[in-house]
Parts: sequence; C-alpha cells; structure tokens
Amino acid sequence: MEINESSQYLLSQIRDYQNKIQSSRIDSFRTPEIQEIKPRNNFSDNLTQALNQTLNNVNELQGISLSAQQEYQMGGDIPLTDVVMKMQKASLAMEATIQIRNKILTAYQDIMNMPV
Repeated sequence: MEINESSQYLLSQIRDYQNKIQSSRIDSFRTPEIQEIKPRNNFSDNLTQALNQTLNNVNELQGISLSAQQEYQMGGDIPLTDVVMKMQKASLAMEATIQIRNKILTAYQDIMNMPV
C-alpha cells in the first residue's frame, strides 16, 4: 500500500508541474495590448510599424490556436468549444491580414500605373 500511495502522490506532482508548464506556455502567447503608433515624419515608417505589429499579433493568435489544439489532442482539460473559438479567431485574423495586403498591393499598382 505504501508504494501505491507514494506513486499516486508522485503522479499528482507530475500533473501539477505539467499544468504549470502548460499555463506558462499559454500566458506567453497571450495577445498584448495594441500599442499606440507614435506619429513620425515618415509615412513608410508608420506603415512598416503598423504592419509589423499586425503580423506579430496574427502570429501570436496562430500560436495560441496551435497550443490549444495540441493540448486538446493530448487529452488536456480544455473544452472543444474553446479550441474551435481560438482557431476561428486566428483564421479571421489571417483572412483580414490577407485582405489588407491585397488592398495595399492594389493601391500600390494603381499609383505605379498613373501617368506622370
């Protein structure tokens, strides 16, 4: 009986450590607050900063989605609805980013095709 009780205690400690590791991973993927873009004299710097920040946010949402999927697949204590919600959030962010990229490219092509 003593061996069984100690193995149960050891197993509970391992699970506690796994939960702590998983929560620290999820906390590291949390979406940071959107920082205010400071006005600069150069429009291209502002645009570059905004695009980089947007891509970083989309990347973080993709990471959160991936970690939730992995946790669910490994039998973690996460509801399927949360996993699907995080996947949809990441998917919508990616689609919006692609649409913005397409609009920027179209505007650039229109400007480049203007007669001087």
